[in-house]
Amino acid sequence: MASAVLTMRGSSGAPEPLLPKVKTVSMNTMNMTLSDLTALSGLDVLDHLDQQVSVPVVDGPQAQGDLIVVPHEVLVDVVKIERWSSSFSVPRSGIELLRSAAGGNPHSLVADDGECTWITGVRDSRRLALGILDTRVVAYLIHPEHGATGIAPGRYVIGRQRESGGLYSQVHLVAD
Repeated sequence: MASAVLTMRGSSGAPEPLLPKVKTVSMNTMNMTLSDLTALSGLDVLDHLDQQVSVPVVDGPQAQGDLIVVPHEVLVDVVKIERWSSSFSVPRSGIELLRSAAGGNPHSLVADDGECTWITGVRDSRRLALGILDTRVVAYLIHPEHGATGIAPGRYVIGRQRESGGLYSQVHLVAD
């Protein structure tokens, strides 16, 4: 039994195959819902989170649990890329940046394939930076308990948060 190929007449009058239109869905949008983002990345969040909420996209400092995102220009004298630094393309499926205290839930960075670079092995005089994100498009941090936040195009330092308090105002890392 022969298979049928649908054709149409092209501008030359010769038959051309009809190809299905493939819709490419991008993460580079300011109107991403949590449901859309988890479907595109394949990462899950907990059921208590509203899946239809729009994910905010921020171009300044932001925090998610024990992580903090700061524009590199604010920390340019503190966090530096070194010759031993390594860079990785951020895949749509994500890069795990940090796993929460006691081996809990991960903070993952996701973006459209080939649009963002994650640089590790940076020098930070405060010893808090996990790395530097260079992104030409909106990138997202996803955490199962916190949901997601969007990071506008630019260069950012992503690192651990620290806090002081308690007896003798001790400084310690935020544990989430």
